[in-house]
Amino acid sequence: MLLITFIEDGQHKLGVLDHARREVIDLARAAPQLPRDMLAFIAGGRAVRDEVHELMIGGEGRVPLAELRLAAPIPRPARNIFCVGKNYRDHVRELQKPESTIASTDALPAVPIFFTKAPSTVIGPGEPIPAWLDPTQSTDYEGELAVVIGPGGRGIARAGAMRHVYGYTIINDVTARILQGRHQQWFLGKSIDGFCPMGPAIVTADEVSQAGSLQVQTRVNGELRQDAPVASLIFDIPTLIETLSRTMTLEPGDIIATGTPAGVGMGFKPPKYLKKGDTVAITIDPIGTLENPVG
Repeated sequence: MLLITFIEDGQHKLGVLDHARREVIDLARAAPQLPRDMLAFIAGGRAVRDEVHELMIGGEGRVPLAELRLAAPIPRPARNIFCVGKNYRDHVRELQKPESTIASTDALPAVPIFFTKAPSTVIGPGEPIPAWLDPTQSTDYEGELAVVIGPGGRGIARAGAMRHVYGYTIINDVTARILQGRHQQWFLGKSIDGFCPMGPAIVTADEVSQAGSLQVQTRVNGELRQDAPVASLIFDIPTLIETLSRTMTLEPGDIIATGTPAGVGMGFKPPKYLKKGDTVAITIDPIGTLENPVG
């Protein structure tokens, strides 16, 4: 099932995307008894999802997808987005190049490296990435698979971690590279307002038999820059969930961005930073394509 949030009359509404028919089931019309925002919908768990499955058979509340303006699936996360740095081997190697803005001689990490992005970074598909807010003019892209937590918990064992995954979406971990390096940490350079495009949908975990089989592809102005299977993560999704939940209670709707592959702008010589008029498109099927212009 593909869940979306769309905007109608200035309000966020929930929908289910029917790819085959290019239609969206407006849940407020088809099932007004269901939760009205994505965080509450996720917290409702399997019972809510089962009700929606029944709706997909009928024709109530259907709207052509082309008529809708999509928002981020979770327009305002309840907490910071959890992100993982240096989680693809090829990306670690490109950070070791002398031309890298945050060049590093570090070997592969022995444990997952976590940082966060503020909730105010989230924007939806089609919204401009506000590169003008980057005072260093070093705005870069990072295409990533993001995990959406369903049942929460603390002390989650690796063996049972996937039972806590509600679904998956795409994020672009946009980064001001010079700001990132200047402050010797990653939060400021990655938490500029609007620096986390998300979407276009959440695909529920039951639609993805093996997350490792998914492919992350990022194109800038149509040029393929990143292309890697999720299977090549250094630390897989169960490991990330286990590591985070050792120190905090994960909650329904929490988002874990799993890391970016090689091919980011700072890995080129000279760096290929984003500029006004560029377009970044990140594709992970079956989620779809997250595309944003650069403003």
